[in-house]
Amino acid sequence: MTTRTAEAGPDPQIEGRDDLLSVFAGGEKPKDRWRIGTEHEKFVYALNDHHAPSYEEKGGIHALLIGLTKFGWEPIYEGDNIIALSGPDGNVSLEPAGQFELSGAPLDNLHQTCAETGRHLAQVKEIGDKLGMGFLGLGFWPDKARADLPIMPKGRYEIMLRHMPRVGSLGLDMMLRTCTIQTNLDYASEADMVKKFRVSLALQPLATALFANSPFTNGQPNGFLSYRSHIWTDTDPARTGMLPFVFEDGFGYERYADYMLDVPMYFVFRDGRYIDAAGQSFRDFLDGRLPAMPEEKPRLADWTDHLSTAFPEVRLKSFLEMRGADGGPWNRICALPAFWVGLLYDDQALDAAWDEVKHWTIDDHHRIREQVPRLGLATQGPRGRDFRTLGGQILDIAHAGLAARRRFNGAGDDETGFLDPLREIVAHGKVPAQVLLDRFHGDWGGEIRHVYEEMSF
Repeated sequence: MTTRTAEAGPDPQIEGRDDLLSVFAGGEKPKDRWRIGTEHEKFVYALNDHHAPSYEEKGGIHALLIGLTKFGWEPIYEGDNIIALSGPDGNVSLEPAGQFELSGAPLDNLHQTCAETGRHLAQVKEIGDKLGMGFLGLGFWPDKARADLPIMPKGRYEIMLRHMPRVGSLGLDMMLRTCTIQTNLDYASEADMVKKFRVSLALQPLATALFANSPFTNGQPNGFLSYRSHIWTDTDPARTGMLPFVFEDGFGYERYADYMLDVPMYFVFRDGRYIDAAGQSFRDFLDGRLPAMPEEKPRLADWTDHLSTAFPEVRLKSFLEMRGADGGPWNRICALPAFWVGLLYDDQALDAAWDEVKHWTIDDHHRIREQVPRLGLATQGPRGRDFRTLGGQILDIAHAGLAARRRFNGAGDDETGFLDPLREIVAHGKVPAQVLLDRFHGDWGGEIRHVYEEMSF
């Protein structure tokens, strides 16, 4: 999640609707400036007993952050606590229960993305080995209850932890027990954003299926292939879901701004601290009637903060965020941006992908989104195609899109090889969660502890 620091630089008061829309319009870039941002989270555990380390314990999360500064990372503080790091490879931040996240820098190509990921994982493993820590690549804690998990000292999380039980039964699980991989991509214009939003929102359940990697809860199979994805269906309906209005005529910046104005607030950040505004209205804030801050109107940073508190399957800020994938091992961290870059960054590929989904109805989108956490590639798409068949066709489109980009590494390889893990999944017809379930019921003998041996970085 977004990490705020003490205010720095110009932060003008919002004077009208144009200021709200300027955040979206300000993201427009010509194609030669499109970049790739990749975020990935992993669970941190103690090697000796697999417990999730607290922030303050000896050899805990604070020590991990301090250890990483040897590689040139600069600490970011909230009060007296280091809660993130900043460096040339982006930002390292903490999710609510200590899940460790790299929000990578905006990069030109997937070779750079994979190199960045490799540097980060080598660094955390070096420090983790010294501290007795390991790092697990899954979408959901396989053996930890909520009560087993620590809470990181970040003000926005205190507010969210209080608010989540008011609006859904699984929001605390989302915060404390999940990990994801995300990709952030650019657009050239409002029309380009709309087309990319529609394609990526329609196909987000396919990404969920391909990356499904969360079949265990409290040490046992939970009946899902992506329990992480299921959790979002009962987290907070006001800020999650498939956003059917994206497929309606006239969708654009204005309509997304209206949606965000209807999403209840969490907080306002002032003077280095978070003020609880949970459930209050940004529309009231614009009118100077916010109960948490009477007679004060929002600044532009308040709006950008608010944009980070909605959690639909695809999210618009000054770029588009792909949010459907479970956390996973190293090669799938590189595969997710490859999937989306191949589809969205080449005009012919984007057109071809749109041709595959443009006839889908709103009912189709909702049914698919509901079924895919359980069924994975067995989900039935429109016209009788299962997601395994659709996945092969979409991967062919992504492959062509990546080949057309002609981004080569020093060995002369283009970016298409990063799709290989996904092609293997489609070829075998088993998503990662099904492979884990086979192992659990087979040579693991029903002992979840083996997941640490096989799914750690």
